[in-house]
Amino acid sequence: MRAKLYRFSSDNDPPEWKERGTGDVKLLKHKEKGTIRLLMRRDRTLKICANHQITTMMELKPNAGSDRAWVWNTLADFADESPKPELLAIRFLNAENAQKFKVKFDECKEEVRKSTEEDSDDETTKKVAEKLEELSVKEDKTVEEKDQVEEKKEGVKAEEKK
Repeated sequence: MRAKLYRFSSDNDPPEWKERGTGDVKLLKHKEKGTIRLLMRRDRTLKICANHQITTMMELKPNAGSDRAWVWNTLADFADESPKPELLAIRFLNAENAQKFKVKFDECKEEVRKSTEEDSDDETTKKVAEKLEELSVKEDKTVEEKDQVEEKKEGVKAEEKK
C-alpha cells in the first residue's frame, strides 16, 4: 500500500518530523522463523526507508487528530546502515487505507505473539528434555560406578582369601 513515511528528529532545535520517503509499505513474514517485518522502499530510487521487525510491544497511535496517519516506536530500524530506535509516522492517501493498515498491523502483532509463545513452549520442552537426558546419563554413570566399586570389593576379598 502506498504511503508517506516520516521520522521524528529530536536532533534539531526545535524537534520536528522529517520526511523519510514515499512508496509502498509491506509487511513480510519469514517462512521459517515466523517473524514479521515492516519494509518500505522509496518509489524511484528503491532505497529502503523503513526496515524493522514487528514486536508485540509496538502500538499504533493516531497522529495529531488525523484519521489517515499512525505513529509508532521501534527499537531497531535497519533503514540506515546501523540499527537505531526511531519514532516513525506513516500517512496514507485516505482514512480507509490507514484503517486497513492498522488492522493488518494488529494481525501481525498477534501472529508474532502466538509464534513467540509457541517458541517459548518449545524452548521449555527442549530444556526439560535436556535436563531429563542429563539426569539419566548421570544415573547411568552412577550405576556403572557402583558396579565398578562392587567389582573392586570382590577383587579385594578374593585377594584377602589367597
